[in-house]
Amino acid sequence: MTAMDCFRTSASNSWIFPTVILCSFGFFSMMRPSEPFLIPYLSGPDKNLTSTEITNEILPVWTYSYLALLLPVFVLTDYVCYKPVIILQGISFIVTWLLLLFGQGVGAMQAVEFVFGMVSATEVAYYAYIYSVVSPEHYQRVSSYCRSVTLVAYTVASVLAQLLVSLANLSYFYLHVMSLISVSVAFTLSLFLPMPKKSMFFHAKPSKEVLPKPLGMDAALGEAQEDHETVQQKSHSISGNPERSQLGSQKTENVVLKNFVQWFQDLKECYSSKRLFYWSLWWAFSTAGFNQVLNYIQILWDHKAPSQDSSIYNGAVEAIATFGGALAAFAVGHVKVAWDLLGELALAIFSIISAGSLFLMHYTPSIWVSYTGYLIFKSSYMLLITVAVFQIAINLSVERYALVFGINTFTALVIQTIMTMIVVDPRGLNLAISIQFLVYGSYFAVIAGIFLMRSIYILYSLKCQKKVQRLPTIQSPAKSHAEEPVNTILSTKL
Repeated sequence: MTAMDCFRTSASNSWIFPTVILCSFGFFSMMRPSEPFLIPYLSGPDKNLTSTEITNEILPVWTYSYLALLLPVFVLTDYVCYKPVIILQGISFIVTWLLLLFGQGVGAMQAVEFVFGMVSATEVAYYAYIYSVVSPEHYQRVSSYCRSVTLVAYTVASVLAQLLVSLANLSYFYLHVMSLISVSVAFTLSLFLPMPKKSMFFHAKPSKEVLPKPLGMDAALGEAQEDHETVQQKSHSISGNPERSQLGSQKTENVVLKNFVQWFQDLKECYSSKRLFYWSLWWAFSTAGFNQVLNYIQILWDHKAPSQDSSIYNGAVEAIATFGGALAAFAVGHVKVAWDLLGELALAIFSIISAGSLFLMHYTPSIWVSYTGYLIFKSSYMLLITVAVFQIAINLSVERYALVFGINTFTALVIQTIMTMIVVDPRGLNLAISIQFLVYGSYFAVIAGIFLMRSIYILYSLKCQKKVQRLPTIQSPAKSHAEEPVNTILSTKL
């Protein structure tokens, strides 16, 4: 074995190497300076698209494609062991920005939204990959690294974009060139990720297989034995034995069916917990509204302060909002709150804050007040989604958490799709952008009302229980006599 082979083996088996590569991929894939200025770019001289075309014909395609691709990609991601899907995400990033740079017309921009729907659907592989290549004791640390680096990258990209636009007067076209270079680097990095040998569901290994292999000669003999068995399996498959092939296909079908049955049973057991069910309910409904707001917020800003007539600060606002959300999420981990008792009340209060900020964005004519409302809205959502993720994951295994995460995300997309079809789509109400945010504010107000009633019910039930516990226990003579030990009763009678 050469020195290079030793290096590759040790690097691939170490949790540090895949973590560094994956975090680097996450950084460059999120380092997209053009994103805060997408709508000004599309409505400006580069693309000459109208606000109506962008709102009603282009942006809804992302929601529809994301929904259509999420479940197939979720299953495929686990079946092919993550890395191929991460590479597919890198390719989708490159195609998206090539179309943004060189495509023209509504059809080309609809293709952009469709391919970016693939980017969003394949994002699950980024967060699930690390659980297949590192040991459980590193899960928490590595997960925090992967999530933090994306927030840092988005913040840096937004600040950089704002500085280049405001100080250097750089064209939006060159911001997209920078984004294309960054996502191309991310794609290149994805090729260096070690290929996992197991996954959460389809290729899960028994516990005995997870144990570390012996060192030295025993390890070499073990690997040689595995290689020999692999060669034998390949030779049998090449020989074309029809009975073996038929048995293999039946075994594969049985494994797939067994996995789906197990998924259904796990989900049924998870959602039987009322606490987990209501946190998941808030997650799905709030994420649907949050994604809808993020998808159309730049349209609202362009409506209140057209980019052709005034200076815009979308990049600065996105940077502050992301940084504020990150601080809020970080603070949650250091504040001791009885979430079992006050969690749903917190959901109600912050949903009220979200609704108020959206109403503020609707009614104000000032772009600065609208910016402020967006900062409040995004920070409050990021704070609570962190709590929701923690509350759901705290008592679940990694496999069950992945299932609940997938179902919650899919439910959110279904709700968002229905909302898009009713509010935005030309075949629906086709509301003006300002009225849309009135609808979104009302939507969060309904969520707040549901959880406020739920929290009042919980607090009232706890109060009643305390009153019952404080009542004096007055025992009647007959009852107290009946509750005496048998020997005492007999001795009394005697």
